[in-house]
Amino acid sequence: MGINLNPFTWWNGASWGTMIGLRGKTRVGDDALGNVYYEGGKDTNGNPRRWVIYAGANDSSRVAPEWFSWLHHQVDDLPDRSLPAPRAWEKPALPNLTGTNLAYRPPGALEKGGRRAAATGDYEAWTPDA
Repeated sequence: MGINLNPFTWWNGASWGTMIGLRGKTRVGDDALGNVYYEGGKDTNGNPRRWVIYAGANDSSRVAPEWFSWLHHQVDDLPDRSLPAPRAWEKPALPNLTGTNLAYRPPGALEKGGRRAAATGDYEAWTPDA
């Protein structure tokens, strides 16, 4: 898309207006996906305002879980300092894959051939004569 559409589009990154609005705010960190997080000012309840600037498409499912908790004031300090290290068995967070080729499709889905397992015998179809 480039620099020509940036002033007018918000769905593929921060527009110029957003970047101007972040002047004076503190950049507090970034995540593995390249999203950048800011903090500054106060909201009407006196809590600090927090923002995320997405790297790429604006999709809230692309925010890492630890940063989600920071954005929503579930933790006060930055995730690196306030949360325990990830466990070895934890899988990395994935964005919402709906609408992509990687989306989950159950065995009977048309995208997987439309064939499903036969009924197990505990199902009796309704007929109008019954």
